[in-house]
Amino acid sequence: MKNFIFISPNFPTNYWKFCRHLTDNGLRVLGIGDQPYDELMPELRASLAEYYKVGSLENYDEVYRAVAFFISKYGRIDWLESNNEYWLERDAMLRTDFHITSGFQVEDMPRIKFKSGMKPFYRQAGIRTARYHIVDDYDGCMAFIGEVHFPVIVKPDNGVGASHTWKLDNEDELRAFLQDWGSSGIRFIMEEFVTAEVNSYDAIIDSTGTPIFETGNVTPNSIMDIVNNGDNSLYYIVRDLAPDVRAAGRATVKAFGVRSRFVHFEFFRLTCDQPMGKKGDVVALEVNMRPCGGFSPDMMNFANSTDVYKVWADMIAFDHSDKTGGEHYFCGFAGRRDGKPFVLSNEELDQRYSAQMRMRERIPDALADAMGNEMFVAVFPTQEELDAFYADAVRCWE
Repeated sequence: MKNFIFISPNFPTNYWKFCRHLTDNGLRVLGIGDQPYDELMPELRASLAEYYKVGSLENYDEVYRAVAFFISKYGRIDWLESNNEYWLERDAMLRTDFHITSGFQVEDMPRIKFKSGMKPFYRQAGIRTARYHIVDDYDGCMAFIGEVHFPVIVKPDNGVGASHTWKLDNEDELRAFLQDWGSSGIRFIMEEFVTAEVNSYDAIIDSTGTPIFETGNVTPNSIMDIVNNGDNSLYYIVRDLAPDVRAAGRATVKAFGVRSRFVHFEFFRLTCDQPMGKKGDVVALEVNMRPCGGFSPDMMNFANSTDVYKVWADMIAFDHSDKTGGEHYFCGFAGRRDGKPFVLSNEELDQRYSAQMRMRERIPDALADAMGNEMFVAVFPTQEELDAFYADAVRCWE
């Protein structure tokens, strides 16, 4: 029997579904987390052969000892994974230290975690990227801005989501940023501003680098603005993946050497002509070597009439999956902010779209900055019906 260690299987809460399908496929699933066992969801407890509680997942020594315990009890570990961006580097350290070869190692981290480290591999894939500069001092930044002009974007070179990401419009804002963050110890990357919507390539890749499932999403508003301005969050799973995004995604898989993973690659689709390309062109943003966050896997299921949790578990166990999708839809996510004067109340919006609604619940506080506070997920056969839903979801009293 193969042994699979799942790091933090309790968060996000929907990740118990990965564990269940692994168990159903004959793997021994061993969990390591910091939540007390009795507080785990019953479905997760039923999916784990054993659970090891640590005081903190941030404490590497504790997690290391947990893995060592499982090895002493069950033997060789075949897989170790969290499917979580926050723990990717920790996962790689554990695999490297325990010689678990079925995933990324420490030496792989620079190209998949550092935004500057991704650039050469995008060039290898033949995909354009925004020009960039590693933030140093005022003169160095202004020399770069002299080439690309204001505005520019600054964000951590190794960061998660849109945390600590800002748009700088002038020299005063640059000075303020350097004063506030120049000595923080965080390595920041500065990039030219791109006017675009974000299109993603989401796929489950087998051990040969071949996709066995592909889809994607569109985010019409900026995640940076959602976080920094407290905007509502809107995005949707596409009914059919655009050919140019599919081609860019597959080229990125090859360039980055992706094997046996669920991935979420983000691209810009330019919404106007600009120095890096024409309106409609696809430009690289960043790779994420894990599933799209939050409840996106469930949305992929609704949009493709499938079960990506099973497809992923089949890839782990059998390196293929017979789980094929059915009818395709647009699957829209609307994340509403508390305190906004919406024309339709949460209950009225839910009732108006009850036939199309697939999920309706409160968003966990840990995800609320990027996703809003109240979640509505609904499916629609046409773009026009999806757009009408979004209009109702965000309309406020003036």
